[in-house]
Amino acid sequence: MADTLDRPVVSTSNTSATGDRRVGIIGTLVIVAGVILALAGAGTWALVQTSLAGESITVAEDASWLAGEKVDGPFTAYAETDIIQQHTLESSGGKTYAELDREDPVRATVMNGSFLRASLFTSVVSFGIAAMAMGLGVVFVLMGFALRAIGHPRTA
Repeated sequence: MADTLDRPVVSTSNTSATGDRRVGIIGTLVIVAGVILALAGAGTWALVQTSLAGESITVAEDASWLAGEKVDGPFTAYAETDIIQQHTLESSGGKTYAELDREDPVRATVMNGSFLRASLFTSVVSFGIAAMAMGLGVVFVLMGFALRAIGHPRTA
């Protein structure tokens, strides 16, 4: 037991200049990744918004919210899916595509409504992923600056 007390204490922390420098380099790389992620998210958002706006879709006047608004964002796209579903169910007597007889002439209308809703939902999901990418990009940039501050401490 006396042997263990006589041994020198070795620090496991890496406070060498190269260790700190590596943290700063990693911080810089995280900042670059964050900027790329945020720009990719913003670009995706703009692309989806431009594509939706180019379709010249307007939320139906009888929609419960955002009626008459141009569909060019996640909320207007979602509002349009709601009213498409309502119109589709009204035309089919409350039945979904799967519930209709194969020979029912309304089945094609219900199918088109389902396709339109799926397309609009895809844009809503795309907006969500774009927003998430932008948010993560900002978080990465902040983490990168924090790592750089650790890697390059200011001396008094």
